[in-house]
Amino acid sequence: MLFNSVGFLLFLPVVFIFYWFVFNKKYQYQNILLLLASFFFYGCWDWRFLLLLLFSIGLDFVSGLKIEKSKTKRESKFWLILSITINLGFLGFFKYYNFFVESFADLLHRAGFYPNIWMLNVILPVGISFYTFHGLSYVIDIYKKRIAAEKNFIDYAVFVSYFPLLVAGPIERATHLLPQIQKKRIFSYDQAIDGMRQILWGFLKKMVIADNCAPIVNDIFTNYQTESSSNLVMGVILFAFQIYGDFSGYSDIALGVSRLFGIELLKNFAFPYFSRDIAEFWRRWHISLSSWFRDYVYIPLGGSKGGMWMKIRNTFIIFLLSGFWHGANWTFIIWGGLNAIYFLPLLVTNKNRHNLEVVALNRSLPSVKEIINIFLTFLLVCFAWIFFRAESVSQALQYIKNIFSNTLFSLPNPFPFKILCFIILMIFIEWINRQKFHGLEISNYNRWVRRIIYLIIIFIILRYANFGSKEFIYFQF
Repeated sequence: MLFNSVGFLLFLPVVFIFYWFVFNKKYQYQNILLLLASFFFYGCWDWRFLLLLLFSIGLDFVSGLKIEKSKTKRESKFWLILSITINLGFLGFFKYYNFFVESFADLLHRAGFYPNIWMLNVILPVGISFYTFHGLSYVIDIYKKRIAAEKNFIDYAVFVSYFPLLVAGPIERATHLLPQIQKKRIFSYDQAIDGMRQILWGFLKKMVIADNCAPIVNDIFTNYQTESSSNLVMGVILFAFQIYGDFSGYSDIALGVSRLFGIELLKNFAFPYFSRDIAEFWRRWHISLSSWFRDYVYIPLGGSKGGMWMKIRNTFIIFLLSGFWHGANWTFIIWGGLNAIYFLPLLVTNKNRHNLEVVALNRSLPSVKEIINIFLTFLLVCFAWIFFRAESVSQALQYIKNIFSNTLFSLPNPFPFKILCFIILMIFIEWINRQKFHGLEISNYNRWVRRIIYLIIIFIILRYANFGSKEFIYFQF
């Protein structure tokens, strides 16, 4: 079931009404409803994978209890390793089996051996990368004694399978989400209204920006060998806004929907294309994944406490893992490696913690230096996006090569005037609200001004949304 589908528009109000008007006597009843709704929501994708989701929930729930009750460090470590091994085993099988087999076969071919390789037509369970990381962080936090093991199976199952975040995040932490699940929720009109604003903004970014960029980007990347240089450049720029509109739009909808139920999820995007360096970009892009790798990989490896070589090693590890997390293709690994290379100058010069504040804080416009830094950071990000979007490394390299021809400074043909107008509108609104929680946080505006803005956005969605394109990009991860 997609957020931008008729089914979800029917599903959401039904759950909302039952949640606040039928099961509102006790939060435990609301949790049961959320769990059933989440299983139904997930089952609409493929009911067969509900068993895998249930197994993952049960495994980590039991492992958490066993870790907490263990009398020795060795025993608790056994249960931790068991949980991590099984979780990553399932993730590796469904997501990476063919990648490893193909890579191994290619290595043997280069050595002169041509064995028969057994490939599998494996279907990737939607959301497996996200709910696996939920469970891993939970058992690791118990092992590190940051939290106590959850004794209520229903509450824990809601934490893992909560439908707004189940298929594409954000990647939640038990320390943040479980306490909200374990207490009575009181309906807040202001919270719900702002959640609806965030949902509306998410639909605009997904259905108007991302879905209108998608067919142009797909056409350019499919026919990259015959496209002009200017069209190739336009394809990369449009993909940058396609993936931003798609994923941050999903996150806005997820956070907004959750706020309708009185639950706040972790912020996943903070206007990343206003970043002045690549370190700031990664503090603002897919925040829940970046912070997950920081807390559960980078810091345990020593973080930035060791010497420079250790810092460089750890930086490359988390960026390469981030790339590999996105998909079983060398293009994603190169994408992660490029971002690590971008990050190195900041790390070596100890400038990776600069630009912590919002750009042009308490100013209407950025300085010339800030504009240049934002532009250069965006160019670096776009160059890496070529590998992220390409089907293969060879395609990405040929795409880059074809950019530098004598048609580079010509106008793209056809010129995507309409979609560029929508992108400029989105950038303008998000710039105005860059210090806010989301792009359409306008509670301080006059009531009639707010209503006019809502009507304009609804009109744009109904008039210009691409209703033929529905899938969210990050569902494949």
